Amino acid sequence: MIAFIRRRPMIAGFFAFLLVFTVLGSFPIVPETKQAVVVRFGKPVRILNRYEAGKPIGAPGAGISWRIPFADEVVWIDKRVLDVDMQRQQVLSTDQRRLQVDAFARYRIVDPLLMFIRARSEKQLNDQLRPILGSEVRNELGKVTFAALLTPERQGVMDNVRISLNNIARGYGVEILDVRIKRTDLPDGAPLNSAFGRMRTAREQEARSIRAQGAKQAQIIRAEADAQAARTYAESFGKDPQFYDFYRAMQAYQITFVGDEQNRPSATTMILSPQNDFLKEFSGRPR
Repeated sequence: MIAFIRRRPMIAGFFAFLLVFTVLGSFPIVPETKQAVVVRFGKPVRILNRYEAGKPIGAPGAGISWRIPFADEVVWIDKRVLDVDMQRQQVLSTDQRRLQVDAFARYRIVDPLLMFIRARSEKQLNDQLRPILGSEVRNELGKVTFAALLTPERQGVMDNVRISLNNIARGYGVEILDVRIKRTDLPDGAPLNSAFGRMRTAREQEARSIRAQGAKQAQIIRAEADAQAARTYAESFGKDPQFYDFYRAMQAYQITFVGDEQNRPSATTMILSPQNDFLKEFSGRPR
């Protein structure tokens, strides 16, 4: 053997490398987050680190295992929660609204053997679940109105989608944990513009109603204030007519020369005779 190695070092090195590669490949290391199906000549023979409900992912079961070189193939399957995105598609609601919907589902592979038999790999599993998810979303959203998707009723719709999808996914060794709608839009063009027009009209009507109520309340308050002022003026006139005349004259002067908060007088020059009755409070003439 030593003589052969000395005469054929390249060939000996190749066989040594092949031996090391074979030995290392015979003892795969199973990560904590993975489960594996050992396939021998196309037939599943063992499950490594299989998922068990209620058992932590990091529990014993992972680590070094073994396989027969060149005969056994290890198919890795994730134990963690995975997701599948539905292709954006158009859905018709019960009120004949065409909606553009994006949704996704979160799932876990609980039976790696059944999953391998039905889908062979995680990628193929995703490809098979995606159209099923789209079909279930269309079926459920077709039973509700567009307005229902904007209310808490939306959660009930998603629960129905999850239950229906889970019944089908069990045949792939998969448990559906959750289904969510990422986005729901009206399609671009006339339907969207029409919806925006109806929303704008509704808001304008609401604004007009609020303004009308405000104007009504303002008139009521103004009328009550005027009535209260009239009563106050009448009471003051009965107690002291001269003070009442003086107070009303001061108010007239303020509005004429200074203005109030709503109306300010323009820069106008006024020429009045000192004997004018309007200025009698300034001249001190008897009233």
